[in-house]
Formats: sequence, structure tokens, C-alpha cells
Amino acid sequence: MPTTVPLPQTGLDLSIARAPKLDGRAVTPESATKAAQEVEGFFITMMLEAMFAGVKTDGMFGGGHGEKVFRSMMFEEYGKSVARTNELGIADSVRREILRLQEVDG
Repeated sequence: MPTTVPLPQTGLDLSIARAPKLDGRAVTPESATKAAQEVEGFFITMMLEAMFAGVKTDGMFGGGHGEKVFRSMMFEEYGKSVARTNELGIADSVRREILRLQEVDG
């Protein structure tokens, strides 16, 4: 009898990927890649925001509402940039899962 190893829980809800079509169009490998990069970019953005949540700003030239807005936009762009480099591999895993779920349910 083969031994099965349970997969680790990622916490990502990929139930939307189970639909064989999105907005009436079939999910293509290109659209799966784009969606996976967006997930990775969002994850990196959230990670950066959590990392810098406790960092104090300089009182003289920093802080305030403007810095909060700028910092949020900066982290979002960092997230997109890192996701485009494909260095972390999160997008690859998400893309494989999207395509696998489409094959199973399609």
C-alpha cells in the first residue's frame, strides 16, 4: 500500500481557480501566469507592509498621511517588481495549481 504524504496548507483559497472558465473565457496558460504573478505580488506587498509596520519615521521630514500613502504604493510596486523576476517561485506554484485544478474540474 503506497504511503501518502499530506500537502502543507498554504492558506490560499484557490476555489476560484476550479472554474474552467473565467468571465466566459477559458483559462489559458498565459492568463494563469498573469494571475499567479498578481497573487505573488500581492503576497510580497502584504509581507513588506507587515515587516515595516513597526518602523518609525523621521519626525522632521517624514510621517503623516502622505508617507503612509507613498509607502503603500512603494510596497505594491516592489511586490510587482519581485513577482516579475520570478525569483521566489510562488507564482510558479500558484500557476501549476490553477492549471491542475482546471484539468481536474474541466
